[in-house]
Amino acid sequence: MAGKDYYSILGVNRGASEREIKQAYRRLARKHHPDVNPGDKSAEAKFKQINEAYEVLSDREKRQKYDQFGDQWQYADQFAQAGWQQAPSWNFSQGGTIFRFSEEEVGGLFDDLLRGFTTGTHSRRAQPRRGRGIEHPVEVTLDEAYHGATRTLSLENGKRLEVKIPPGVKDGSRVRIAGKGRQGYGGVGDLYLVISVKPHPLFERRGDDLHVEVAVPLVVAMLGGEVQIPTLKGKLALKIPPETQNGRAFRLAGQGMPHLGNSARGDLLAKVKVVLPTNLTQQEKELLKQLAQLRSS
Repeated sequence: MAGKDYYSILGVNRGASEREIKQAYRRLARKHHPDVNPGDKSAEAKFKQINEAYEVLSDREKRQKYDQFGDQWQYADQFAQAGWQQAPSWNFSQGGTIFRFSEEEVGGLFDDLLRGFTTGTHSRRAQPRRGRGIEHPVEVTLDEAYHGATRTLSLENGKRLEVKIPPGVKDGSRVRIAGKGRQGYGGVGDLYLVISVKPHPLFERRGDDLHVEVAVPLVVAMLGGEVQIPTLKGKLALKIPPETQNGRAFRLAGQGMPHLGNSARGDLLAKVKVVLPTNLTQQEKELLKQLAQLRSS
């Protein structure tokens, strides 16, 4: 298979920051999403490449392995145990394009070629290969990413399959559905759901933490009180201490997104947005004037 340059796919340089990679992914994912380009197979293929690249480059550990081993990064642990500094490979060129095969892939090719032939007294026969995996893009809302969701997919064989999307998925998450890929001689491959999460009108997600702005009336900010703050599972009362400044953030532990694969949760950070009163009565204006005079004396 030809080597993949995930940095080129996202249009960023190798030293790009996590924020630059995320911004590039979001821009390209919106442009090439199948819902935006219905029936466009090239856009669908590009969308799959973008998600594959983002899955690796957005993960610090995977990115480090990719920077060292290229598109053979999945075998980094095996290479390290064997003391290899880079992935062993065979390079072939045709028409100016270089194709790189890992030793495992080359071994598989020779196994296929040597099927039915014997060497000495031992027979070397290729093992049947499983069918290839299939990637299927799935878009979910932030609420669905929080609670989990189900989708009914139409497979290549014409059958319909109901799949579960676990709580905690994020942009670029890959959910493996075993045995629902393409059929091969040695079995069926797997189906991978490539997740993209729609932006939410209230919440901004950063990792597994959620950020939200909370409107606080001026009097409550000055004298203290309670306000209702939204969460993805309902409203909560937040106690505002006296003399709370505009922009102050309150951290509510465990009120963020669930961690994918376990029961832990991120936090919710509620940022105060002080709301000034409007349509003041004459009496209110007089009281504010008195306050101004007291503060200036």
